[in-house]
Amino acid sequence: MIQEPTITAVLQRRADRLSERRQFFRKTGGFAAGMAGGAILTACGGGSGNAIGQSAPTDVEILNFALNLEYLEAQFYQYAVSGTGLPAAQLTGTGTQGGVIPGHAVSFKDPVVSAYANEIAKDEADHVRFLRSALGSSAVAQPAIDVGYQDPNGAFSTAARAAGLIGPGQIFDPYASDENFLLGAFIFEDVGVTAYKGASPLIQNKTYLEAAAGILAAEAYHAGLVRTVLYAKGLNTPALRTSADAISAARDRLDNSGSDDQGISGTSTTANIVPLDANGIAYSRTPGDVLNIVYLNPGAVSRGGFFPSGLNGNLVLSSAYV
Repeated sequence: MIQEPTITAVLQRRADRLSERRQFFRKTGGFAAGMAGGAILTACGGGSGNAIGQSAPTDVEILNFALNLEYLEAQFYQYAVSGTGLPAAQLTGTGTQGGVIPGHAVSFKDPVVSAYANEIAKDEADHVRFLRSALGSSAVAQPAIDVGYQDPNGAFSTAARAAGLIGPGQIFDPYASDENFLLGAFIFEDVGVTAYKGASPLIQNKTYLEAAAGILAAEAYHAGLVRTVLYAKGLNTPALRTSADAISAARDRLDNSGSDDQGISGTSTTANIVPLDANGIAYSRTPGDVLNIVYLNPGAVSRGGFFPSGLNGNLVLSSAYV
């Protein structure tokens, strides 16, 4: 039976993390205002700006933050399964619309991986369409996105290098094989799950909250699929499992927020498909944690990595934790 002090400590940690998230949004709102010459920006065309001193972002800002991340995931999976990106009609909106450094279709050898990839690609495209519909005229445009494979300084190669998978000047192509595709997907999937869980306490509208919970569940299913297949393939190819664990460790170093991230290796007799805390609860990431990872930079920056020009919307600044 869990003792009361343990429960109290867990609840206090959750409260502390929520406070960190609110503080992050206050800082990002101040950054956006400063970039506009001191003017307080509105929430992407509707709602109030997050100037310093306001306690939380609007629901519109939160959903647009999520939409930026969904653009990234959807483009990666679309290129992997079809060799083309999202349709042009799904890319417009407020802010500067950016192009995509593209990938290419994966020549899948394993029919299971191929089937999973196609299913996830459809789901992620549906998430983009749904969020754009829910946000209406307030939806942000797709920002510039890097899901390319040819540049040794591109996002995927930088992430793989941070994990020790490749050396200086080498290229990591996440579309080169089933295994590389799974590792590329692994970079994103856990981040999406923890991002939605971290943002959920900030959403005020119950309809939006239910929708966000539904997307969180879908992302958790996706992450579980990717982690399961990586683990299964890693039984025959231990280096693959080691690579996934190395990506997890790199995410942990990037997000500057303790040691929450977990790889897929468990004990000698168990796997670690579902990353949980001691109470069996999935962990959260603050928006700052998320941006540290997708920008591939542990400092307080507003662009980089998979988003070369940053996100669209007000919530763009990552956090450097000390």
